[in-house]
Amino acid sequence: MAFLTMHYSAYLPWILALGQLALQAIYVMRALLRPHREPASRLAWVVVILVAPFIGVVAYVLFGETNVGRRRIARLRAALRRLPPLGSLTAGMVEAQVPEHYAGVFRVGHSISGHPPVGGNTAALMADSAAGIDSIVADIDGAKESVHLLFYIWLADGSGVKVAEAVKRAAARGVACRIMADDLGSRAFIRSVHWKEMEQAGAKMARALPIGFPLSRPFKGRIDMRNHRKIVVIDNRVTYCGSQNCADAAFAIKAKFAPWVDILVRLEGPVVRQNQHLFASDWMAHVNEDLSGLLRQPLDVPSAGFPAQVIGTGAAVRYSAMPEIFVSLMNAARRELVITTPYYVPDEPIQAALCSAARRGVATTVIFPKRNDSWIVAAASHSYYRELLDAGVRIHEYVGGLLHTKSLTVDGETALFGSANMDRRSFELNSENNILCYDEAFTCVLRERQQRYLDSSEEVRAAHVDGWNRRRRLWNNTIAMLGPVL
Repeated sequence: MAFLTMHYSAYLPWILALGQLALQAIYVMRALLRPHREPASRLAWVVVILVAPFIGVVAYVLFGETNVGRRRIARLRAALRRLPPLGSLTAGMVEAQVPEHYAGVFRVGHSISGHPPVGGNTAALMADSAAGIDSIVADIDGAKESVHLLFYIWLADGSGVKVAEAVKRAAARGVACRIMADDLGSRAFIRSVHWKEMEQAGAKMARALPIGFPLSRPFKGRIDMRNHRKIVVIDNRVTYCGSQNCADAAFAIKAKFAPWVDILVRLEGPVVRQNQHLFASDWMAHVNEDLSGLLRQPLDVPSAGFPAQVIGTGAAVRYSAMPEIFVSLMNAARRELVITTPYYVPDEPIQAALCSAARRGVATTVIFPKRNDSWIVAAASHSYYRELLDAGVRIHEYVGGLLHTKSLTVDGETALFGSANMDRRSFELNSENNILCYDEAFTCVLRERQQRYLDSSEEVRAAHVDGWNRRRRLWNNTIAMLGPVL
């Protein structure tokens, strides 16, 4: 018996080594066969799995595949089938008058979530975060039929409590209030007394993408695939869209980066119905309640307004949707392109399109925050600076807080704003909502806000980047190289 034990123990290291190689081979094969994965991303995962076998395999199980869960996808698709056809939502409305030069961009948007550009919309850019919250509260207090709110982050601070109290008042007077918050981003608020009090007042509550038992979550879908949307729809009449969460600019959970600088836009017109459809699809995927009746209510036909289009992206939409919109807008620019984003970890087409815009003579400017709340994103972003500068892109870093605004203006005519960042998380993992519009007057207002950011920014020049030591450049490039697996 002792001899057999010794004989077995002699082969144990070989057995373990073969098991490790087999496990690596299985997950290398999975990384190579995974659909919709860029070659650079596949290569990055293969390297991680081969270089760090145990950690690499565990990391791939947790984060390697963009899987939100089959049941969730099935529920979302079932909800979309129950809703009215998208083309019928704005039937009889003002026809969207979009110049041919931008028609292709709107066609790309239409192909993503099925919403066509619709005319007759008006918009007002809120002065700041506090003014935006006050405006939302005023609209909730004036609501007669329904209040629909969806936020990625909802904090129990001054702004978060203000909105919660308005919801309680609305529910108490018989308004149908449907409240949804992401189960990870709003985790503390969902477990607070404010959430319970809204429910007790009569509001219907739902957690977006509930986490459940954390240890079993990886087997059901990625825990970090989140609902990053910010949607407010009041009475089928008013909607809000932008980068702002339901929180103070002081943003208590990351106060050292404050103030968080956001935009929030209040809109009226047929585009409200499209945002309502987006909210309804999220709600019905989580709650057994059919909201299709709300989308069949008659709409008041506006007399004037600009064309706009809701663009919703997420796990049920093709992975390249948001990059296609960004690239289409960059390619449409003829004179000026101004972009603000807190998180810049682009795919190759976005980086190429941005450089190409500058090289063909478009005045191209990007504004990032000088201090980023994510050191990983900050390092990865810096690795792209030199190529952008060499192409003629002007880079500015905002010094007045964490610039959280996601905006893009083209030639003072067309604007995109919403929740999506220019990073792989927004492209492949998060559910996002944005609005694309064609209107010189509103784009001018948004461009003025971008100018305020520029006036509070420092320009990054080539000499500054050249001054980074080798250690810093090595760090930035290494983090960027691992971007596809982060």
